[in-house]
Amino acid sequence: MTELAALFARPGANDLDWEDPHLPGRRIVLRSARPAHVSPQTPVLFVHHGVNRNGGDYRDYWLPLVDEADLMVIAPEFPAADFPGSAWYNFGNRSSESGAPNPRDSWTYNTDQRVFDALRAQGLTEHGRYGVWGHSAGGQFVHRMLSLGLRAGVAAAVTANAGTYAMPDPEVDFPYGLGGTGMDENGLASLLSFRLTVMAGTADTDSGGEHFPREPEAMRQGTNRYERAHAYIATARRQARRLGLHCAWTIVDVPGVAHDGELMSAAAAPILSAALHAI
Repeated sequence: MTELAALFARPGANDLDWEDPHLPGRRIVLRSARPAHVSPQTPVLFVHHGVNRNGGDYRDYWLPLVDEADLMVIAPEFPAADFPGSAWYNFGNRSSESGAPNPRDSWTYNTDQRVFDALRAQGLTEHGRYGVWGHSAGGQFVHRMLSLGLRAGVAAAVTANAGTYAMPDPEVDFPYGLGGTGMDENGLASLLSFRLTVMAGTADTDSGGEHFPREPEAMRQGTNRYERAHAYIATARRQARRLGLHCAWTIVDVPGVAHDGELMSAAAAPILSAALHAI
């Protein structure tokens, strides 16, 4: 059995420890939800957990969804012991603790593409692109990954209930904007032309939780996660108008849902299934 074939070993839940060769000594746990029937033609979706680094829970949220959606779900789990704090996860290890930029190869944002490349090399998928979905801190991971240009292999992308955003604004420093990333007008136009879906639970309005970001840069984006999602889209549309182009981003409100990864997974499944089966 090839290494990653363990993720496809049986229908339901499978797990595998994996190490990125560019991040030696740091263990990522790949947790999969395999549908009953899977083949190299089954689309692959990467699911990103929240701040609790509970990839197993997020994989389990998708277990009852993968058969109807006909998706092979892989949830990379970044244990806090090896990837401590938001710098390593939400912000992708783009910078060191001192603020110095890290080599692009060492960004944790590369994980999905590297796992997918290995799946292709081992004959486990014949697709050329994949989907990404993230909730809360995982939503931060997903949209910042895409914003920094790691989207060539992504066919469908959804960020859900993120706590903060890298606003598509080169005048605001990363991680709250794209300032300092080398983003120019052409790069911004390319980003705004990429089809990104932002999902926002209409009841995700509690600003009193332990993990709710309250730093000044975050509070400028809105008083709660629902407001911040709409501010993100509004900024994108404003920038697109300034550049004279159509903004390809969309926002989907999920009625009555708060900061709930399970319910947001259920709402995202048909959207991602339709998009990935259309490629």
